[in-house]
Formats: sequence, C-alpha cells, structure tokens
Amino acid sequence: MNISVLLIIPLVLCLWASLSQATPDAALVRQLAAEDSSDKVAAIRQLAQAADPDAARILKAMADDSLYLAGDKAVILEGDTAFDAASGAAIATPATPEAVTVNNRIRGELANALAALSLFDADRAVRLASAQKLQNKVGADMAPLLARALEKEADADIKALLVLAHAQASLGSADPAVRLAAVNALAETSSPTVKSMLQPLTDKTAESDEKVRFAAVAAIKAIDGRLAIAENLGRVFSGLSLGSILLLAALGLAITYGVMGVINMAHGELLMVGAYSAYGMQSLFRAYLPDYVDWYLPAAIPVAFFTAALVGVVMERTVIRWLYGRTLETLLATWGLSLVLIQGARVLFGAQNVEVANPGWMSGGIELLPNLVLPWNRIIIVGFALFVLLLVWVLMNKTRLGMFVRAVTQNRAMAGCVGVPTARIDTMAFALGAGIAGLGGVALSQISNVGPDMGQGYIVDSFMVVVVGGVGQLAGAVWAALGLGIFSKLLEGWAGAVIAKITILVCIIIFIQKRPQGIFALKGRFVE
Repeated sequence: MNISVLLIIPLVLCLWASLSQATPDAALVRQLAAEDSSDKVAAIRQLAQAADPDAARILKAMADDSLYLAGDKAVILEGDTAFDAASGAAIATPATPEAVTVNNRIRGELANALAALSLFDADRAVRLASAQKLQNKVGADMAPLLARALEKEADADIKALLVLAHAQASLGSADPAVRLAAVNALAETSSPTVKSMLQPLTDKTAESDEKVRFAAVAAIKAIDGRLAIAENLGRVFSGLSLGSILLLAALGLAITYGVMGVINMAHGELLMVGAYSAYGMQSLFRAYLPDYVDWYLPAAIPVAFFTAALVGVVMERTVIRWLYGRTLETLLATWGLSLVLIQGARVLFGAQNVEVANPGWMSGGIELLPNLVLPWNRIIIVGFALFVLLLVWVLMNKTRLGMFVRAVTQNRAMAGCVGVPTARIDTMAFALGAGIAGLGGVALSQISNVGPDMGQGYIVDSFMVVVVGGVGQLAGAVWAALGLGIFSKLLEGWAGAVIAKITILVCIIIFIQKRPQGIFALKGRFVE
C-alpha cells in the first residue's frame, strides 16, 4: 500500500472522530430558552436527533430546571458551578441568570427526547425501560432516531418494542408506502391507544391514500377482535375471583345447612367478622410491628378463623340449638342475630368503612395484554380459596370428625343410634362453617370495602351456590360458586349488573324446578 495512503487514513479517522464528537450548535442550544414553546419544542427535537451524550446532558439539565440564560448564552448551573451548555466547559458563574421556563408541554417533550436518547445506552435495562416508555408517545419527527436505534439494537425484546414505536412514528410520514407499512405493523398490536392512532386514517379527509385507509380499517378490526378477547378473559378472571369468595362463603354454609338444615341469615356477618379480624391485625402490626406490617395478613388468617368460629359457637349454643326443625323461626332468629352483629361492628369500629390495605407482596399484577392485567391480590385469593377447599376436603373425607359430619348429614337419626354425638357434631360443624366464612372475610377484605354491612351482599348468592350445588356437597359448591361468579361477570359486561342479576335468578329458578336436588344429589336412605 502507498505510504501516502497510510498517512491519510489516520487523518481521515481523526477528522471523522472530531466531527462525531462535535458539540451541539450554540444557537440551537440558545433556542431552548426561547419565549415561544414551539421554538423550544423544535430545538428539543433537533437535539434529540443528534443522539450524543452532549445532547442528553443539555436536555437532562433542562428537565432538572438547571438550564439558565445568561445574556445570549445558555448555561447550566450546578450549585456554585456554571458550565457553558453547548460546550460543557466550566465558566464563571453569571451574576443574574434567568431560569428557562419549562411548562407541562415542554416536560413531555423532554421526557420523550431523553427516553429516545437512552435507547443508545450500553445498559440493556436502560434501553428496555426507554423503549417501554416510548410506546404510544412518539411523533413523526422521532422516526429517524428510532430507525437508527433499531439498526443498532440486537436484543429481541427491545427490538420488538422499537418496531412498534417506529411504526407509530412513521404514521406521520409523507410517503404513503411508509404509512402503509406502519399500519400493517401496528395491526399486530392489542393496544387501545394504537387503535385511536389508526382511527383518523380511516377518514378520507385525513388520509388520501386508499390503500392506507383500507389497511387502517382492517387493522382496527383486528385490534378490536383481540381487545374483545382480552376483555372476556378479564371478565372470566374476575368471575373466578368472585367465585372464590362465594366458595369460601358457601363452604361453611353448605356444612351447616347440610348438617342441621339451618338457614343461617347471619352467615354474611361471619364474613364481616373475618374482615374486621384482618383490620384488627393490620392495626396491631402498624402499632407494634411497623417493620413487618406486610405480614399482617398471614397472621390474620388463624385469628379470623377462630374469631368467627367462636362467634358461630355462641350463636349455635345460645339461639340456634333451641330452634332445630323450626325453619321459619330459625330464619327469623338468625336474621335478628345478623342485625345484632352489624350493630356491634358499628359500635366497635364505627359506621364508616375502614381501610384494609394490600400488603406489598400482593400489589401490582401480571400484564398479559395491554388491556388485560391480572392483579396479584385476586390471583392469591383464588389460590387461597383452592387451598382452603383442599383442607376442607381432607377434613371431611379423611378424618373422624368429617365422617361424623357426613353421617349426620345423610341420616341424623341413624347416626345418633350408632353412637355419633349429634349435638356435639352440630356445634363443631357450625364452628367449622363459621370459621371458613371468617377466612372468606379475610380474602374479601383485600378486594372490597370493609364495613358493618359488607356481608349483606353475599348471603343470597351463597345460598344460591349451596342450593344449585347440592346440600352438603363440596364438589357441587365448587362448580356452583365458580360457575355463578363467571356467568355473573360475563353477563354484567354484556347487559349490566341489574339485568345480569335478574337473568341469573331466573336461570336458577328454572334449574331448581328441573333438578331440585342440585348438581350433585346427596345420597342416603334418609334423603331418599
């Protein structure tokens, strides 16, 4: 190779390096302090296109309210030190610097520009956070910068986000082919915001190209389809969480109603007792164990169970025991007990609802789709309900107490003849059913308001679960609770809460007419 060529190459490389590291234009930086917000926005966007550390330094100073105007020069003040904004060189601190006004519009532009500049950061986590932040917040002017970031990006996850951001920015392109490609790329998303971006392109006055309009219409239909699927999945999950609460309420009711035939109208107030137990444990942890307040909920579970069980034992021993076989009197008496419990809660805790906060480990959720987030509190409630169901199944099918409860449920007289202490079993079954309701109250406190009247809205639905599932049948209670919860939420989404409730009641009445024994019929000679 010629020696002159060897000498020229280093000079060219040095010249290229010096050009690539050139400081931003001083006039452009000075424009950041212009009176007109539109001039500031134009300067921010031009600096963002540079995609260099100096531009990021200047824009970050502006976002932090550290950018000032001294004469005709923009300066950055950091404590007692001043720097020339364009060159970054230290200068004498100006005597009377003027603060650069930054309104909400400018702050939004700065946030977008800084996020775009962070796309070139060496740290993957920074680039990923920036790409996520830019979703649905890009303009046509950012398309070249996003294209450069897209070319350099090797990470598949970040690249997928950049493709969507670049497509959104390209919607404002003057080239119909570019807009068409952007529409086709955005058609694969499931974002309501993207749908609103595509909506204007379906109008002839806003979009002159016919192919782009047709593509936008097709993209919106595709997005609508995915949004509808996500909404229905969300309703199903909400139904599962509602069904889990009904299951915890109905399990205890199924046991007491199956064993004693008692229509306990105060069962909803046992849910309330459990919820207030959670509130009480939260208050104790906040007062005496503030560092461990996130763990009040596990501590509240046994407290709620035994508190509600104790209330159930008192109810059974003092009132219900003397009314066995007298259905109407029992119904009226337990309704009176419910009023007593409600008033007792008002005296102890006040008539207003109390706050029961989710622990930190139950906050947030899992985002499956842009419009579908499964909250952790509801996920944990569903798992908790299944865990309680497993414990009840083991108790009813693998223990002596469970065998006695099943015997009394199927044939009380015969069970008494073979030595089963039916009176004691009644008390224990009522305590167990009340305790399970207390656990339901703990779960309910995480997704609903806690107040004296909170149990009133669940007693009717709980009885419907027991009747539809079959008296004393755990499997029937599970199917009925989950089915009622999911069916209710799906109907509410389509027809509204009132119509949904009426429809469900009509369906249950028809079902009981056709199959009065419920989904799973109780077996036994006494029943037959």
